[in-house]
Amino acid sequence: MGKVYLIGAGPGAADLITVRGARLLGAADVVLHDALVEPEMLEYAAHARKIAVGKRCGQLSTAQQFINKQIVDAAREHAVVVRLKGGDPMLFGRADEEMRALEAAGIEYEVVPGITAALASAASLKRSLTLRGVSRSVALATHSRAADTQAIREQVNADSLVFYMGRDSGPEIAQQLIDAGRDGHTPVAIVEACSTARERMLTLTLSALACGEAQQWLDASQPSLLMIGEAFAVRNGEQVGASLDALLSAA
Repeated sequence: MGKVYLIGAGPGAADLITVRGARLLGAADVVLHDALVEPEMLEYAAHARKIAVGKRCGQLSTAQQFINKQIVDAAREHAVVVRLKGGDPMLFGRADEEMRALEAAGIEYEVVPGITAALASAASLKRSLTLRGVSRSVALATHSRAADTQAIREQVNADSLVFYMGRDSGPEIAQQLIDAGRDGHTPVAIVEACSTARERMLTLTLSALACGEAQQWLDASQPSLLMIGEAFAVRNGEQVGASLDALLSAA
């Protein structure tokens, strides 16, 4: 039996992986990697066999049960197996299912954390997720399709909200938050392809997002993050990414 390492690749840029993660990639016999992992990241594992097992919203994806089986099978054949997951393995990455499969098979594993996209996007925006007197709480969430759930009410109570995998659901997310009591003038920042050469940012309001005004700007091929709250407000005279008003004027 080999050992499996569930490694966080970080938000995108190859040099944002941890030193431990890069070292283990270099020692790997097999790397099973997400679709969002940048090709440059895989260069750390120059001598390893690479297997793409990623999931992409709205596209053909590898079933999680099959991914679990591939990881277990690889560990039965190789000494060092890396499961390379975008961001941090323990946040919206189905790591629990993979860990349970490894435990059931009696295979040793270790989790190596990574920088999650919310932290990297805040760094790109030069905005703190928490801000004295403005934001004392942060919620990291994915979109709930229920109309009025307890989860939505709890998210409204957090000062800074970060929605993963919300690109196509932005208008619905915004409207749910407004219906649950969030002010329509609340600042919103969208960060796309965080930390990569393709990174873009857009600033607008929650009402504008609810009206679908950001959808024409978004690139369907790139991952994006919705960041909502007063901590993401544009300061006087400062340009943070693209302004929705400027984009609409240019159109």
